[in-house]
Amino acid sequence: MKQPLNRRTRILLLTCGLVVLFIMLRYFEHSQVYHPGRSFDATGAELGRPFEQVHFKSGDGVDLHGWFYPATTNSPNAHIGLVYCHGNAGNISHRLDTCRALLQTGMAVFLFDYRGYGKSSGRPSEEGTYLDAQAACAWMRLKGYANTNLIAYGESLGGGIATEVLLREKLGGLVLQGTFTSVPDLGAELFPWLPVRWISRIKYDTLSKLPKVTVPVVVLHSRGDEIIGYHHSQKNYDAIKSPKFFCELQGDHNNPLEDRKSFVEAINTLLTMMATNAPAGK
Repeated sequence: MKQPLNRRTRILLLTCGLVVLFIMLRYFEHSQVYHPGRSFDATGAELGRPFEQVHFKSGDGVDLHGWFYPATTNSPNAHIGLVYCHGNAGNISHRLDTCRALLQTGMAVFLFDYRGYGKSSGRPSEEGTYLDAQAACAWMRLKGYANTNLIAYGESLGGGIATEVLLREKLGGLVLQGTFTSVPDLGAELFPWLPVRWISRIKYDTLSKLPKVTVPVVVLHSRGDEIIGYHHSQKNYDAIKSPKFFCELQGDHNNPLEDRKSFVEAINTLLTMMATNAPAGK
């Protein structure tokens, strides 16, 4: 006859089960937030203009990689530099079309990969991505760009990174493209059957940080975004107290340039706000 498990054994089995469940939840959360791509679809030269292969280190010593595109010669915006914080998937080679549109404004653009993405070493984490973006800003300062002339551009997940880094580095402007209010907010919508708000450890709480921003902000979002709902950007925009401008994009989540003209005009609006520090409104 099978003997029942004693109390000590039951507690041990329950503890082991909870540990396994915790590890599985952490792995699931990490895999949903980060989708790094190591394979490159471009070399960086496809834009047909000079650029620099950049290798630099984060504050905690992680090796990072990026592409720097200098400003257009004799451009009135040549003193402005943009640090591009990309979304959760792929790498910098998948952002060249957006980079081309940004370069139309005449400013410089620095595309970089977070740890674990592209040619950057390490494994992504929330604090790690903040440190990586801070390192990108530091590299731009070494190129001669003052903090007040630097823009943090955040695409999707990158918006959560750009907002935090803008507060840490006191930069001159912020762009949020298709950005969520927070990871727990988005997760609760995507996985309504899970207690996301209770188990989430990765936050990227953009919404709570935006009232602290004191520099001009442009918010970009499309109603056709099938991944991050338009209402996220509406809430983010309402939370901003500094000069701001909202541009409604066309297309889906991964295609912000269906209306390229409006996209470029919105970025130029930010540059004007940075120069005058006056609200543009909507």
